[in-house]
Amino acid sequence: MTTSAPLTQDELKTLVGQAALQYVVPGEIVGVGTGSTVNKFIDALATIKDQIKGAVSSSVASTERLRALGITVYDANAVESLAVYIDGADEIDGKGYMVKGGGAALTREKIVAALAGRFVCIADESKLVPVLGQFPLPVEVIPMAAAHIARRFAAEGGQAQLRLRDGQPLVTDNGQHILDVKGLAIADPLAFESRVNQWPGVVTVGVFAHQKASVCLLGTAQGVKTITY
Repeated sequence: MTTSAPLTQDELKTLVGQAALQYVVPGEIVGVGTGSTVNKFIDALATIKDQIKGAVSSSVASTERLRALGITVYDANAVESLAVYIDGADEIDGKGYMVKGGGAALTREKIVAALAGRFVCIADESKLVPVLGQFPLPVEVIPMAAAHIARRFAAEGGQAQLRLRDGQPLVTDNGQHILDVKGLAIADPLAFESRVNQWPGVVTVGVFAHQKASVCLLGTAQGVKTITY
């Protein structure tokens, strides 16, 4: 008897990307996130592009991929609402609260999520955690506030580091910088998100509690597991 090899992380991402198609509403504009798992969803979406009106995208990278596949991309200001937003997560807990921003698109992701009636998170099972905070928390900041915000996190036991690319501070699609904060255990994501968002100079904190997932499609060794919150 032969046993098949376990699916790779890449194969799990492909599975959940394809599974997300069932949540796309025909004739509507779909909200599309950013990242390697979402790229699998975008590729799958191209197979039904004639059934949708188009997409609203959370990043320049996703917009370019969508357009290359012949999918119309609308400006977020041109739509009043979206039926569904489909995006990945760096972490997701048992209530559907997430940490996002590993791909540096957290602010635009939160804006598109706020337009959507439903957030469908697509992830592999390594992203499911009991408490948020093991993944370094991304926080998009106005550059002049970075050091001050890092000190505020230090006072709470967190170690904030400026995200670099090629030795220089990474610049987001919005022209800002990102701090990645280690050493946090985020026991109350709703309160934490509300509080940190009030700090002067914070553009967006990468906790998605107010825009939490409605559904998570989790890629597991047994296939796609659907978790509803």
